[in-house]
Amino acid sequence: MKRIVSLFLIIVIACSFGWAADQKLAQTGMQFLSVSTDGRGAAMGQAMTAIESNSLAFFYNPASAARMTKAIDLSASQNNWIADIKHNAFSAAFKPSGGRYGVFGLTMRNIDYGMVEGTVVSNNDQGYTETGTFNPTAMSLGVGYSKTLTDKFSVGGQIGYVFQQLGQSVVPYGDSARTKLNVANGLTVDFGTLYYTGWKSFAFGMTVRNFSGEITYEDEGFQLPLTFSMGVSMDLMDLFPEKPKNMTLMASVDALHYRSHPEEINVGVEYGFMNTLYLRGGFRSSEDIQKFSFGAGLNVSGIMVDYSYTPTVDFADVQRFTIGFAF
Repeated sequence: MKRIVSLFLIIVIACSFGWAADQKLAQTGMQFLSVSTDGRGAAMGQAMTAIESNSLAFFYNPASAARMTKAIDLSASQNNWIADIKHNAFSAAFKPSGGRYGVFGLTMRNIDYGMVEGTVVSNNDQGYTETGTFNPTAMSLGVGYSKTLTDKFSVGGQIGYVFQQLGQSVVPYGDSARTKLNVANGLTVDFGTLYYTGWKSFAFGMTVRNFSGEITYEDEGFQLPLTFSMGVSMDLMDLFPEKPKNMTLMASVDALHYRSHPEEINVGVEYGFMNTLYLRGGFRSSEDIQKFSFGAGLNVSGIMVDYSYTPTVDFADVQRFTIGFAF
């Protein structure tokens, strides 16, 4: 039965790849859903499909949250994104009864696009009249669940609510005009699997993220940034005849298929010393302005602090900070 379930999941995701290939590129909205939320994931080039990451797993692969070792995990992140856009994120996971009933998760994103100058078409020399500034915002809320089905195989999913408001606009209405608030919202579904092969620490994961119906502001609808990913990970220290003590070298590689972006290979590396100090690096193959990323982490008495730095072409470099608690 386990083999049948696994085969079914593989077929579903493979069919989804074929369906998504027929979609047009650059036709999705709410792109904040594609932006890495935290310091660790960003530093590793977002190659997180087969990486265990506690409550943050619900942003990448909900299945890996099932393997968290603590009863409660909390994290809060700030992302100083390009063009002075602010991303704030929060995640929480609860593992009751030692995981007997699985792991329950909660995620939240809040995006502040900053102040934007509004205008309206006018018959003056400039062709427009300023209407003052406004503040576009967006957010997402998610509720997830993850469970290990065997000691090697886990599954997880998340249902999310997304919301975006892009300020007011003046639109024709008969012989006059009216002011309209531009607001859109919808539901999303994420799903993932994680499988440990039994050969050393080698793991394989798959996810479908941001699956949704069409969202409409006016007459034209758009899809959310649907993403399919397949990834592998392994502690490369396992390859040594005698594994070095107190050190890990986690490597991960993800292959991603986007609805509105060229296919991409993400690579991440994380060196850990005594489960306390971590150094990280990442690479994204098809990114034009953010190919490389770097970062570090510190874990002391259940408190984790992560930082990532991403050099960016034509914009200010991106920095992310995350603080997490596990107990």
